[in-house]
Amino acid sequence: MGEITVVCNVSLDGVMQAPGRPDEDPRDGFRHGGWATPYSQDAMGRVLGRGRRFGGMLLGRRTYDDFAGFWPNQPDNPYTEALNNQQKYVVSSTLTNPAWSNSHVITVDDIPKLKTEHDLIVLGSGHLIRSIPDLIDRYILLIHPLTLGSGQQLFGDLHQPLTLEDSETTTTGVVINTYSPGGVSQHLDFVVPAQG
Repeated sequence: MGEITVVCNVSLDGVMQAPGRPDEDPRDGFRHGGWATPYSQDAMGRVLGRGRRFGGMLLGRRTYDDFAGFWPNQPDNPYTEALNNQQKYVVSSTLTNPAWSNSHVITVDDIPKLKTEHDLIVLGSGHLIRSIPDLIDRYILLIHPLTLGSGQQLFGDLHQPLTLEDSETTTTGVVINTYSPGGVSQHLDFVVPAQG
């Protein structure tokens, strides 16, 4: 049985939209694109350098289109060859004949079977993440030391207790937290001591 691992850049207020480039995702008037770039000096390198091998990337359509339009055209980037060679599984009901090498179109219903065959990594793809919380085994969140005040949230209104498995801090203040689903599942009431 494989596992699904989410790797996602988020701000302190939970925004995941357009971390890489100013023009990446201007939906809903979002104007903070590229917010993660100043902090990414060693953050993603640490995550990808952990040596874990994945049998494929699981991507939502919007993230796939963005990646396919960018990565194949970055010949001097060390990630380009790895991404081009990686198997890519795109969850879409409208995409046909994807042009990026090693890309396969699937539906959400195909994910459980695919998970039995491969360890999968999800990059970006917020809508997809919120659609399959029961299938996710691990979240690796790169939490950046800034707030954005607006933008697409990673979890939206999804309620999911998580357990912290590991934490490390980068030289730029990004905290890389690894969570597994589960943990405290009920609302905690805090008791304020009586003044006296």
